[in-house]
Amino acid sequence: MRRGHIAAVAAAGALTVLTAVPAHAAEYSSALKIKGVQYDAPGRDSNSCATGNTDEEYLTIKNYSRTATVNLKGYVVRDSTSTNKFTFTKDHTLQPGDYVKLRGGRGTDSDAHNVVYRNNCNFLWNNDKDTIYLYKPSGAHADTHAYTASTNDRDGNGYITYHG
Repeated sequence: MRRGHIAAVAAAGALTVLTAVPAHAAEYSSALKIKGVQYDAPGRDSNSCATGNTDEEYLTIKNYSRTATVNLKGYVVRDSTSTNKFTFTKDHTLQPGDYVKLRGGRGTDSDAHNVVYRNNCNFLWNNDKDTIYLYKPSGAHADTHAYTASTNDRDGNGYITYHG
């Protein structure tokens, strides 16, 4: 009887482990992930649309799927406070292994050049620390990363890589 009790406890423990895994995996079940962020634009920060450098601050989003093409329309990127937010409102497709740089400032979106502009000259990311959220059109998490410049940016160049 004792052996049966131990087996039941072990089975219950295994079930607990199995049920805990999908909750964590669901957060990162998206083919799209944050590849990296240039959170601190080179030079002195200036959000002037005419002469500023907000276009040098960008987020790289990559399609890590081997087979699926993903349309970015409806995906949302935001910071930790939700005051800085961007929604992809136009069709922009990423083939397997393809990426896009979401840049600040104003410019012309281009599938050929892998770029989408926020058409907003305010900086999206804090230079000291922030959290980056990527949401699917359904509202589900696609990817999330927090950073602290002093901890995550060892070489001090303002760029952090997440998913290789």
